[in-house]
Amino acid sequence: MIVLGIDPGTATTGYGLVSEAADGSLVSVGYGVITTPPGLAMPERLLKLNQSLKEIVLLHHPVSCAVEKLFFSKNVTTAIAVGQARGVILMTLAEAGLEVAEYTPMEVKQAIAGFGGADKQQVQQMVRALLDLPEVPRPDDAADALAIAICHLHSSRYQLRAVEAA
Repeated sequence: MIVLGIDPGTATTGYGLVSEAADGSLVSVGYGVITTPPGLAMPERLLKLNQSLKEIVLLHHPVSCAVEKLFFSKNVTTAIAVGQARGVILMTLAEAGLEVAEYTPMEVKQAIAGFGGADKQQVQQMVRALLDLPEVPRPDDAADALAIAICHLHSSRYQLRAVEAA
């Protein structure tokens, strides 16, 4: 079962694909970023994001997906742009018939590092360790996307156990 994690953005969208091995360990299937040129008009940037995400889904056939929820503190312009990217991402995944879960940055940090206030380096080192990678995945957006996929796998395990126990 492959899970696709997505860290949304208009300039750079990170993606990470993780599966669970028979022994329960996690395996990185692939990761990277979708980038759009800054000079490109927003409609074309969103179209490129849509097309690139469709290619990733067709190539890897994920069973479910997880997208980071929008979080912003001060920059409303950035929040609006990321919101537009999230809309395209959610639409593209829904169009592909995929189950989509959403997690806040704090939920992802809690699932990966055991502490919702963990810093970026702690989360990245845990992603490296959990996936048994030789180094922290780069760029940061890809590492964040892998963390989101791992969070979803952990959450799915928990939900499945809760259902089985009921």
